Amino acid sequence: MLQELKEKTLEANLDLVRRGLVLYTFGNASGIDRESGLVVIKPSGVDYDALRPEHMVVCDLDGNIREGDLRPSSDLKTHLELYRAFPSVGGVVHTHSENATAWAQSGREIPALGTTHADYFHGPVPCTRELTDEEINGDYVLNTGYAITERFKGIDPLAVPAVLVAGHAPFAWGRDPMDAAHNAVVLEAVAKMAFMTVLLNSTAGVSQALLDRHYFRKHGANATYGQR
Repeated sequence: MLQELKEKTLEANLDLVRRGLVLYTFGNASGIDRESGLVVIKPSGVDYDALRPEHMVVCDLDGNIREGDLRPSSDLKTHLELYRAFPSVGGVVHTHSENATAWAQSGREIPALGTTHADYFHGPVPCTRELTDEEINGDYVLNTGYAITERFKGIDPLAVPAVLVAGHAPFAWGRDPMDAAHNAVVLEAVAKMAFMTVLLNSTAGVSQALLDRHYFRKHGANATYGQR
């Protein structure tokens, strides 16, 4: 079942390791087949060196396991809520990459400070509110998803394909699992650059004109970056 999606999801998980975003098993990637409504996700706590396509867990959008002998990622309910809320998204990634996590732990959004940021994120990378004690002690993973989708009211999730969960870490997404992993890698680079920029100049920022110029050269019907 969904062999190609399993392979792509595995590759996205492994790319997080190759790019230095994952320590031990601190992360996960998933992908969705919109036609069937089934999600493929990394199993919980399995070492990346041991992962194979057949280890990927298949479930529906209600979290029911449809294929696989292993337990799915402990972040499954957050992934599922993002897929339900963001129909344009085809892959979701969660890491604890150092710089993006530092911004999340500080409860601060990553401001748009330059053209590198603008190439991928059409505005600041938002940070959620902190979860209440009741939310933490209740269905914590699902409530994390709710906090993300609440924060994205009025924001196109493909124009800003990442979020910082306050006190926790980042999630990123894209049109498929590899696109989501790509955005997670860029998010970490942007987070590092933003940290250094704020240290050097606390009032730094990019103009709306420059933000738009760089974002729309890569995105939308009139994009000019890359080959046709």
